[in-house]
Amino acid sequence: MRQTFFKTFVFILMVVAIISCANRGRPSGGEKDILPPTITRSVPENFSTNFNENEIRIYFNEYVKIKNIQKQLIISPPMDPEPDITPLGSASKYIKIIINDTLEANTTYAFNFGQSIVDNNEENPYPYYKYVFSTGDYIDSLSVKGSISDAQLRTPDKFVSVMLYEVDSTFKDSVIYKKKPKYITNTLDSVTTFSIDNIKAGKYLLVALKDENRNFTFEQKTDKIGFYDRHITVPSDSSYTIKLFKEESDFRVERPKQIAGQKIAFGYYGNANDMKIEMLETRPDDFEVRLTKDKKTDTLYYWYKPKLELDSTQFIVRNRTYIDTLKHRFRDLPNDSLVISQSQSKNPSFEDDFLLEANIPLVKVDENQIKIIDKDSMNVPFTTVYDSLINRFTFKFTKKESENYKIRMLPEAFTDFFGNVNDTLNYSVRTKAYDQYGNIRVKLVNAEYPLIVQLTDDKGVVKYEKFATEDRLFDFRYINPGTYYLRVIFDANGNQKWDSGDYLQKRQPERISYYPELLDARAGWDLVQEFILEKTNLDPLKN
Repeated sequence: MRQTFFKTFVFILMVVAIISCANRGRPSGGEKDILPPTITRSVPENFSTNFNENEIRIYFNEYVKIKNIQKQLIISPPMDPEPDITPLGSASKYIKIIINDTLEANTTYAFNFGQSIVDNNEENPYPYYKYVFSTGDYIDSLSVKGSISDAQLRTPDKFVSVMLYEVDSTFKDSVIYKKKPKYITNTLDSVTTFSIDNIKAGKYLLVALKDENRNFTFEQKTDKIGFYDRHITVPSDSSYTIKLFKEESDFRVERPKQIAGQKIAFGYYGNANDMKIEMLETRPDDFEVRLTKDKKTDTLYYWYKPKLELDSTQFIVRNRTYIDTLKHRFRDLPNDSLVISQSQSKNPSFEDDFLLEANIPLVKVDENQIKIIDKDSMNVPFTTVYDSLINRFTFKFTKKESENYKIRMLPEAFTDFFGNVNDTLNYSVRTKAYDQYGNIRVKLVNAEYPLIVQLTDDKGVVKYEKFATEDRLFDFRYINPGTYYLRVIFDANGNQKWDSGDYLQKRQPERISYYPELLDARAGWDLVQEFILEKTNLDPLKN
């Protein structure tokens, strides 16, 4: 009995010991480090004057590394060649800067590290550290401050460069294409305000760039730009607002390409509204040409007949003041087959037309071969409108709620440029009940006409718009339920579209005002929204 009790007691002790060991966790590492690294000293000291060194060392109380320095570090004035900065990809207790550029005399330089300096373990950033020195007797201490906005979007881009160019006897407006600025700062990834610090008194051009290639020069093809209308004088207590915009590219045409039989593509940049294309080769008497535009890319298609037995030819392209001669080599390719398709939703709103597009230019429509009937098999009268440039037919007819329309197009309803005709085409269009849509009425206060009122999605894509030349209410009827942003374009030239700016012409983009809150278009509801617009201020300091 005792022996049994003893064995049981020993067994219980062993189990307790095992459970105790199993529950024993790893020792705690203590509280998480949330403190940024601390600078212990700099050699030479920060804010040194009469600087003539080529190496800088910044020492810390712990191991640090440099993160995302390509975007975060801003050196003002810019250096060329850029300095070598270490460590990159490893940790050290100091940052070393090797200066490779020849420094200008009597100039203050600033290294703005943003949040690129982090400790090695938890990556706590040393926030917005700046190392400053002067090659002269004193540190320049003047500043230019302001904010960045976007001419089209509700919020501007991140990492916008804001630059000052010195206006002296050699200054030309084209400097932004060729030279780096005198001073520079960056809005980085979290703010829309800027402050260009440590600058000297003088006269400057103020420019902002969404500098995609980070070369501190304006490249029209890729960069957004913004500029202050007049030269500024420093010191100044003014705050400057700069609107970013994408310039319309200067017009030019790419080399033509044969992409199908009797179809040549001319890619272009800029505005092609007045673009003319002429073949210089001798052509037969029955030679015909049609131009259509690609709906997704900046491309014009040159369609021609009959087929030419040529190896090559030359085209002359004109557009306003532009003229160029381009060589083209023909290729023996098959012709496209005619394809006709509906180009919008099968459930349009009552104010939407029925649209058909074709891949080959259409030259004829026989409306007697087209029928639109409702669900009661009654014929619905319609009219057609043709846009030759985008090769689209618009069918206009009155639509009723909760209706189902059948659209039937018999063979030879359409004839294309090459004489091809369609087979039988059948489409259907359904309308919803009125109470399945929302309605928004917009009342504008302080409006300046002409203008465009738009409802957009969160990406700025226009869903509905109205144009007006005089005071009126703007009724958006039978729109799809959802949330929309309301914006107003002050269409100064009345061409019913937003026009961007132009730096060399010193033309700012047309003004856009956003209503600050989302509009909720609910099914079966009528929303009336008043939008009080700011009156135009002719002083660009306050625009």
